[in-house]
Amino acid sequence: MSTWRRLQVKVCTAHGLLTSRRVTERHTWLSGRLPPCQSLSTGTPLRNDFFKDLEAQLAAMRRKAADALPGSSWSPFEVNPNLPPERADIVIVGGGVMGWSIAYWLKQKEFSRGAVRIVVVEKDPTYSKASTVLSAGGIRQQFSLPENIHMSLASADFMRNINEHLGVLNEDPVDLQFNHSGYLFLANEEVAHIMEENYSTQRYAGAKVTLLSPTQLKEKFPWVNTDGVALASYGLENEGSFDPWTLLNAFRRKAISMGVIQCCGEVTGLKYMSSIVTTADDERLELRRIKSVRVHMPNSMEYQPVECAIVVNAAGAFSGKLAEMVGMGSGPKDSIAEIPLPVEPRKRFVYVVHCPDGPGLDTPFLVDYSGVYFRREGLGGNYIAGASPEEADEPDTGNLEVDHQFFEEKVWPSLAHRVPAFEKLKVTSAWAGYYDYNTLDQNGIIGIHPLIPNMYFATGFSGHGLQHSPAVGRAVAELILDGNFQTLDLSPFGFRRILDQEPMLERNIV
Repeated sequence: MSTWRRLQVKVCTAHGLLTSRRVTERHTWLSGRLPPCQSLSTGTPLRNDFFKDLEAQLAAMRRKAADALPGSSWSPFEVNPNLPPERADIVIVGGGVMGWSIAYWLKQKEFSRGAVRIVVVEKDPTYSKASTVLSAGGIRQQFSLPENIHMSLASADFMRNINEHLGVLNEDPVDLQFNHSGYLFLANEEVAHIMEENYSTQRYAGAKVTLLSPTQLKEKFPWVNTDGVALASYGLENEGSFDPWTLLNAFRRKAISMGVIQCCGEVTGLKYMSSIVTTADDERLELRRIKSVRVHMPNSMEYQPVECAIVVNAAGAFSGKLAEMVGMGSGPKDSIAEIPLPVEPRKRFVYVVHCPDGPGLDTPFLVDYSGVYFRREGLGGNYIAGASPEEADEPDTGNLEVDHQFFEEKVWPSLAHRVPAFEKLKVTSAWAGYYDYNTLDQNGIIGIHPLIPNMYFATGFSGHGLQHSPAVGRAVAELILDGNFQTLDLSPFGFRRILDQEPMLERNIV
């Protein structure tokens, strides 16, 4: 009935136009502006236009009626074009550098183009709170564990040849703005023996590192106050700083060009299927296999369930929350299902300071035994600095506000003691970001949980996830597609140590 009323209105409107046209033409002719040879219009072309318009509307009505028949794709609701697909092979939760690295390596390893359908879900499309872009952007080989050293070496090689991996046709080449400054660790008498042990491990793993006595340190870097320094360790190659955003965006751009689907939304639920298994010790355990991921769209009540075969937990500082959605940590008392994922957000401050008389262009990424660090930031006497607080002084993670008093009381005194020129520095800006902090041993967790066989974890790196992302991404892709690690054996970072509560401590955490 409403359609018929619209047609009536159309007829009336068209009739009004015809009438108006006749009056106008008569007036024009009487005023003498119409050439005598031109015939007067009777409105016939307009009537033809009306019937053509009517036929077009009727045709549109017929199409709409056909679309509403069973089996058609028509829906009375508007479809959000930003929704993720209803089905995927792999859903990666977390669109930071780790998530996009995993996505890239999965596409790189797939046996044919389009064989694996991958969706990357990121809740912060602006990356304003992302750990990746809020980090200090360093890479080093000076770790205490061989696995971390090997990951750094592999990642450094990847970055050195980044355009061979992440270059995209008809796009600008990737420039990480890598500053090969090296890391300089300082040790006092109390921890000098640990530095010597680490040095031996690093050299054996293939890292180019040298030890410096206080005298040698002063000769190489005259601006350093060597008071209290018993030994220094300096990286000779493959160490320095780079732009974190450029690396993240390069992984993302390349992965999308290879067919990875990007989705801006938040995972708010996991649907899973449970089954009971009995161990050799007659212990009954509940296995949970994830069937779908619920993705909630930003600033909306709309959500989309995405059926999938595999979920990758690369949610960084908030990966523990995702693990809770599948029941991890809420199992029966004294069972492995009771053990939660030991990853939580820890807030860290980064301060940008200006000091015209500070160290020059050869300034390394210096890490003092007090825990304070600094590195040069571009030109013009700018530096970034920070420190990790004591366990009892961990700041509130409910926001990303910067504590400037922490700089004045904890950071600046140590900076000025180690580099006297920093007595005259000025803080020009600052920001805060999150570590995905592994409370057990400050090392990454890579692999699957024995009770959740289709959720793969890549989290808990406690500040060195950015620099290890190329190596970890490849390792996780191997684990998913090949069934085991192929290039680097990262099995020590699996869940066994978590379930056994046996930490594998990394002694060089910044």
